[in-house]
Amino acid sequence: MTIHYLRGKAIEVIEIPVDRPLLILEVNGIGYEIQIPGRSARSIATTLPESLQIFTHLQIREEQPYLYGFESVVERDLFRQLIAVNGVGARLGIALIDTLGSEDLVGAIVTGDSKTLAKTPGVGTKTAERIALELKTKLAKWRQVAGISSPSGAALPAREILEDVEMTLLALGYSADEIDRAVAAIAQDPRLRESSNGSDWIKSAITWLS
Repeated sequence: MTIHYLRGKAIEVIEIPVDRPLLILEVNGIGYEIQIPGRSARSIATTLPESLQIFTHLQIREEQPYLYGFESVVERDLFRQLIAVNGVGARLGIALIDTLGSEDLVGAIVTGDSKTLAKTPGVGTKTAERIALELKTKLAKWRQVAGISSPSGAALPAREILEDVEMTLLALGYSADEIDRAVAAIAQDPRLRESSNGSDWIKSAITWLS
């Protein structure tokens, strides 16, 4: 059984323990316990809206159902991608989204920024590297479909420079996905963004890919 979303009245947000806040959502006279990210818990707790839509993921562990909820379908779908990674459970998946937010989290994964991923409590260096390795190609494509912008609003180079970079790297045998990830990563360098020299971008991309 899959529950795409629930819509009902927010009755209460229970924040004990602090890292596992629960939303009590009443739908047609039934009160559902839904674990939600801390940032959502704080927002919902201030208003307790009469009508609240939560996108859900149902997980069964040891015959016990657990509901996880998110304010957007993007967050919910990102959570599903995260928990598909070996060693990343529901608690860690929520922590990653809660700590970094969807946009920065996806940006860090796509660019292989394991240091940023490791800022999440409970995520060590090896886990961060595994997340980036397993998901960067998937999320590079999914990010466009989901409408998530480039990390930190990083500006891509001028079209002429971008074409030079793509043509050069394609000639060197790199794939289109590898080139997209490299450009997204090096575009975060403020010094490089000031350069109109295509060679600078090409060298930086090759260094990143190496």
